[in-house]
Amino acid sequence: MIPVLETVPNFSEGRDPDFVAAVRDAFLSAGCDVLHATMDPDHHRSVVTVVGEPGPVEDGAVAAARLALEHIDLRGHRGVHPRVGALDVLPFVPLRGMGMDDAVRSARRTGARIASLGLPVYFYAQASKPPRRTRASGRGGGFEALREGRGGCGEADLPGREADCPTVHRVAHPSAGAVCVGARRILLAWNVDVEGIAFAAARRIAAAIRETGGGFPGLRALAFHLPGQRRTQISMNLEDPGGTDPVEVFAAIERAATRLGGQVSGTEVIGMGPDALASSTSVRTLRIRDWSDERLLGPRVDAWLAARGG
Repeated sequence: MIPVLETVPNFSEGRDPDFVAAVRDAFLSAGCDVLHATMDPDHHRSVVTVVGEPGPVEDGAVAAARLALEHIDLRGHRGVHPRVGALDVLPFVPLRGMGMDDAVRSARRTGARIASLGLPVYFYAQASKPPRRTRASGRGGGFEALREGRGGCGEADLPGREADCPTVHRVAHPSAGAVCVGARRILLAWNVDVEGIAFAAARRIAAAIRETGGGFPGLRALAFHLPGQRRTQISMNLEDPGGTDPVEVFAAIERAATRLGGQVSGTEVIGMGPDALASSTSVRTLRIRDWSDERLLGPRVDAWLAARGG
């Protein structure tokens, strides 16, 4: 079987479609397939979903990192989403014919190549040593704290250097910050919109449902207010959508919003959806906007393999 690797780079640019088009072209030129791209002006963030064989995916990721370094200046960047880098997050996900160890090797190789561009690279999830370091361990305070040396405790790679907890203000790129490179399983990235409640109440809901607040296993959640879109959302990553049912998470948010006199108005899935969303009942219950079966990752990967005789 042809090995299939996914990467889902998150860039701190959500207002310039030409930049996202350039990223898409960089991956296509490397021999990858771009399955989906999304951008949000309030988050000031774009997410691109890419699949391919490991070599082309690694090459495309390095080319995309170079584009981010050249075109994104975080010193003037303002968005609601936390970030430490122009290319903020670069996860590698093994899909077919690969194991997690293979994805870790891709992450480590790519991280070393990105470091050679002059960008500090923080490894997280299965790519860190020891494994399972969270992204949050290197993101406290965002780019501004990283630049001033007040955040970013984690393993960093730079040309000719490795350290477990570097003195960040000496190594952070002045305009592009740092890159968080990881290896992980498929997750669900999604936002649930809530109406009729104060932002402080939305923050309390997010705190209650996330794993660190005693909520759902593998759930990370933050509340954001999007001023340009006049929306408040619970923004989440669900690390094991096969083990924790997204419908149950949605129901908990809906119950909490209703108790506070508000309501849930819908769901936005970022990037491709895991197979846990294959049920039409789940899609209807979650009220996913702009959904189609083309957004399911599994069938798209199967079609990609079939087209290549894999």
